[in-house]
Amino acid sequence: MPGNDRYRALPSDEHGDAASISSTPRAPLLPARQKPASRIKSRCALQVSPDGAYTYSYGPSGLSGLLHNRYALLCAVVASIGGLSFGYDQGVIANILVMQDFVEEFPVTPLQKGILTAVLELGALIGALAAGVLADRYSRRHSIFVACVIFLIGSLFQCLAHSLFDLFVGRAVGGVAVGALSMLSPLYISEVSPPELRGSLMALEQFSIVLGCVLGFWTGFATRNIPGSLAWRIPLGVQIIPGLILAAGCLLLPPSPRLLVLLGEHERALESLRKLRGADTSEKLPGGSLQPLRGAEVEGIEALVEIEFTEMRVEATLLQRTAPDLAADASYAAVPTDAGDAARPENTAKASKGYSGALQGYGALFQEKYLERTMIGIMTMFFQQWVGINALLYYGPTLVASIGLQGEEMALLVSGGIGIAQFLAVLPAIAYIDRWGRRPLLRGGAVVMGCSHLLIALLVKEFSADWEDHRGAAWLAVGAIYVFTVAYGISIGPIGWVLPSEVFPLSVRSKGVALSTASNWLNNFLIGFITPELMAISPAATFGLFATASFAAYMWATYRVPETSGVALEEIGAMFHAGGSLEREEAELREQIERDLGLSDVVRRAAAALAGDGEDM
Repeated sequence: MPGNDRYRALPSDEHGDAASISSTPRAPLLPARQKPASRIKSRCALQVSPDGAYTYSYGPSGLSGLLHNRYALLCAVVASIGGLSFGYDQGVIANILVMQDFVEEFPVTPLQKGILTAVLELGALIGALAAGVLADRYSRRHSIFVACVIFLIGSLFQCLAHSLFDLFVGRAVGGVAVGALSMLSPLYISEVSPPELRGSLMALEQFSIVLGCVLGFWTGFATRNIPGSLAWRIPLGVQIIPGLILAAGCLLLPPSPRLLVLLGEHERALESLRKLRGADTSEKLPGGSLQPLRGAEVEGIEALVEIEFTEMRVEATLLQRTAPDLAADASYAAVPTDAGDAARPENTAKASKGYSGALQGYGALFQEKYLERTMIGIMTMFFQQWVGINALLYYGPTLVASIGLQGEEMALLVSGGIGIAQFLAVLPAIAYIDRWGRRPLLRGGAVVMGCSHLLIALLVKEFSADWEDHRGAAWLAVGAIYVFTVAYGISIGPIGWVLPSEVFPLSVRSKGVALSTASNWLNNFLIGFITPELMAISPAATFGLFATASFAAYMWATYRVPETSGVALEEIGAMFHAGGSLEREEAELREQIERDLGLSDVVRRAAAALAGDGEDM
């Protein structure tokens, strides 16, 4: 994609520093080998070139960066609990549907089993699209709280169900909440994360989903032999616990500083940003202890906060001038940004206009200037499903049964084992996604997944008629399942939640993420619907189809996906080229706004301050 080489994460130095990218469209990024203009012995870093381009980071990337900014990590962990709720449902429902007491009390037909699965996914599709509107009008945090309340209602319906109708209602209501949370959690995390840690913190969404799958499977596995309905009511009731934790925790989270800037609440935005970046020297760590920051480090953080805050103001001003209707729609915040505040009358009046701007917001995603980003969001989720993770989960038991394993052994090896493999694979993604980059992980993962599918397709075509006499081939196919699972867990699995939350500008970010998440649920539903039929026709051809999708994902990642690792959210738009005079006019307007708000002066002051601190030390 043109322009991608201008933006790349700087390599860590021997002290573990990592620079995050925040360059202006009019200037090229500093070469990585160029000597930084200023650096202090704390972990803050700022580089400025003579032509005005600059890069900065609050600390290193990866695990050391997560430990350095523990408050941002804590906020992301709390927000990512929304993913755990979805994963838990996916992991627990398979066990519950085969429990003896459940089958006796609810003798469901195959069609009804399919509806129980589909109703959650369709509810999630609705919930994701609805949350795209709520996230702007009622803030990210309060929308998460509303989704938690809906989730708790759905969970209670399922846990206390006495009829199939209760189950259907519970899963439909819970699906709306799960869909909303699957959109809101990555959105919030993307807007509160420092650039050098954004990928790692957003990968926590996939980590939570997989952790939920593992917990759901083993909870159901542990309670399966309990007499009576407690065998399935307990695992369905356990999911209430993370819902309560998230509902309480989201009210304690700081508001999104980017949304506050768009609303014109600059003081609150700056206060929230300072807290998220660790500028508060009295900030308590999660364990309750205090970690006083050195004066130089505090001054370094404050200098970079001023740069980042000015970038947010530039972005918000640009949106208000180029897309006033969308910016106004995002400012209909009827609920105050802090829990203790009363609703402001002027915002309540705006909200009373209803949701007439919702369709306009979604329609804007398909305008020429946003279409490229919209397709990245939609196709990311498309490939996340069509690389065939669900096909392996469906056909896995058949392969394992052919080896001679039955019952609990088969369940442990397929469902439990694949869940654990995914869980372990996400860990390196969290640690290194910002260092390795999104595109290399997508491309490498796509090749490995495609080869795994192709190998399984060939083995199934050659030996499926007589697996008993070709146990080695069957074991090789099972091994390919695990290789695919690891590749999925380190690439498209987590990155599917990262990219859509990065590529959209603030004016359409919530709706862009919502539409992308809706693509996930729609394709999830389609895959679940057609996979059994495709497997019945030809398992080998089915795996060949998913191999083709994996290789198509490689081509798509190579030619259509920009490298967003380390790039500030406000600067990612410069990677996209809608073409025409409109883009040139917008670039010129951005430069004018940067001059009006004094961004270059802010960068020079920060560089001078950091250089002074470095000399003192």
